[in-house]
Amino acid sequence: MPENQNDEQATTTLTSEPAKTRIRHWGTVTLLEEAERYRINRIEVKPGHHISTQMHYHRSEHWIVVSGTAKVICDGKETLLKQKESTYVPLSTPHRVENPGVIPLVMIEVQNGEYLGEDDIIRFSDNNET
Repeated sequence: MPENQNDEQATTTLTSEPAKTRIRHWGTVTLLEEAERYRINRIEVKPGHHISTQMHYHRSEHWIVVSGTAKVICDGKETLLKQKESTYVPLSTPHRVENPGVIPLVMIEVQNGEYLGEDDIIRFSDNNET
């Protein structure tokens, strides 16, 4: 292989650090990659559980279902998503995801925005919090 091709491959190879997983009562969030204006998470929601209803002023989110079924409530509208389906959550929009199924829900979440800090999570109280 010519020398410049090796150099090009080296610049596109990602170095991997250990994944950072946060454990919640409803499942886990594993940070896969982040940079200044984006973050990619692997989210796993236990059967019968959900994340709290929340919104963000400075970021939008895109959720892709890898396995299981997601019941997404975004701005009051309910949608069921299956494997290989996705949805977009605009900024300043109340949203939550539930796992109505019997197997773990696994999603990839892509956050985009000018600010991705944890203090940009506005949580709403949920009835029947699990």
